[in-house]
Amino acid sequence: MAWIELLDPTPEELKEQAPCLLHDSTFQLLRTAPRHGGEPRPAFFAHGEYVFGVFVVAVVNREQNVVYYQELDMVLTHDTVLTVCKSPPDGRPPFDLARVREAVKPDDPPGIIAYHIVDEIAECYLDLVDDLDAEIDELEDNVETQPAELTRQRISELRHDLLRIRRVLGPTRDAVHRVVSGAVEVETGPRIFTGKVEVAFDLVYEKLLRAFEGLELSRDLLASVRDYHQAKIAEDQNDVVKKLTAIASLLLVPTFLVGYYGQNFLSMPEYHWHYGWVFSLSVIVLSTVVQIWYFRRKRWL
Repeated sequence: MAWIELLDPTPEELKEQAPCLLHDSTFQLLRTAPRHGGEPRPAFFAHGEYVFGVFVVAVVNREQNVVYYQELDMVLTHDTVLTVCKSPPDGRPPFDLARVREAVKPDDPPGIIAYHIVDEIAECYLDLVDDLDAEIDELEDNVETQPAELTRQRISELRHDLLRIRRVLGPTRDAVHRVVSGAVEVETGPRIFTGKVEVAFDLVYEKLLRAFEGLELSRDLLASVRDYHQAKIAEDQNDVVKKLTAIASLLLVPTFLVGYYGQNFLSMPEYHWHYGWVFSLSVIVLSTVVQIWYFRRKRWL
């Protein structure tokens, strides 16, 4: 059994290392550079004497708060495995097959090697869900302290990331289910996905189901953070309204008193009183102090 690993191969390398004659569509997918947004769509399908698989792994970089995608393609025949790893844009690292190499034995058939590769992808998605939950927990902890605009922006970014990851994880789960159901097999030669391999892929399918359910829970957690953020904004607005109301009241009473004594009617007693201005000023100061005491007690100021 031969396992051929390629990283960002040229068309010439693909033609030289291909285990069999590849269809034009397969060759085009193998040579196409990865794109943003998790394209192309993950799939597993048979094409004559070989099986072709396309897988995309979403990775969270918590330091930079970004999600990027690693693409891995594979071609399986009854005696050869060809894997093509493609480097993501922006110089990020490609999918690492080191743990798969440690798990694979020299006499493992192609179906078992494919199982180990897809199992590693499933483990990556389980780790991805944990990282997303940690990001959401961190965001929730910072809602009280960081600016509201930054919180809204981060919620929007995580929401879009969750939607794109869901669009990748769903087809990955369906592709593995096709193997479990026996819908993927070569037309000629020995079977690649034997009964033992299908049972192993069933374990991978369960992991992907758990990852998908965890992703749905992450969406619910993010929705809770969004609701909490909106409630905090409403509460802050109420505090602002209370303060503005208190300030308006502090200005309203003195304004009323000054307007009242500013009528200048000769029949007003305070008009002929020598200490009338002292009395009106004292009433203004006293009313203001009482209001300040009341509003401070109510924690409006």
